[in-house]
Amino acid sequence: MQKKNLILSLLSFMVILASSFANKIKSVAKPVLSTTKAIIIDTSKFSLYDSLHLEIKGLNRQVFDYAIQGYQQLLQLGQLKKLNTLSIIDFSMPSKVKRLFVLDLVHFKLLFNTYVAHGRNSGIQTATAFSNQPESFKSSLGFYSTENIYNGKHGSSLQLNGLEKGFNNNALSRGIVMHAANYVDEDVAKAQGYIGRSLGCPAVPEKLHAAIIGAIANGSCLFMYANDQNYLTHSHFIN
Repeated sequence: MQKKNLILSLLSFMVILASSFANKIKSVAKPVLSTTKAIIIDTSKFSLYDSLHLEIKGLNRQVFDYAIQGYQQLLQLGQLKKLNTLSIIDFSMPSKVKRLFVLDLVHFKLLFNTYVAHGRNSGIQTATAFSNQPESFKSSLGFYSTENIYNGKHGSSLQLNGLEKGFNNNALSRGIVMHAANYVDEDVAKAQGYIGRSLGCPAVPEKLHAAIIGAIANGSCLFMYANDQNYLTHSHFIN
């Protein structure tokens, strides 16, 4: 009888232990991004840069790494709603080349690679001067979250919310938006060596603007980069 009771006690203990272990597994297995359909980017194994041949298209690997680094931080801070796209504007490239890159992080696709304007007071061929001040007519560097689409004087336009204090946090009050412009055109670039310039907005080609802003609107990450020492030294997202 004692032996039988000992066996029953042991079996009961094993059942309790197994139940406790199962509960722990369930607790650990909860998805980190449960409200975002578990879109998780593992940067330690990130091969998007190589698989899409972004180096050949002109995007520097360091710029890409900065963009991914900031994107991950914004994820952790809960400041992004649309996680599948990441847009990069590399102002260190001249405006006569395609320096806007819109990436699909889930399906590893380059959705768009096209021209984008900088502010008229930022430079002529290449943007070299930047500002967060109203009426500066300069571009603003740093990380943004895309906001709503609205119909403005340039037609369908996309509001941009600057997320870096001192660099771009005045974007909404300055009216810095993504919109279409007829001067953002390959023929213009070929004729004069650079495309037209905006009042600080990242203007894009008329033929593509609706598709671009439709793909990235409502909470995705946009990164505007330049080889600017003040930004590289003081941005919290890349340091």
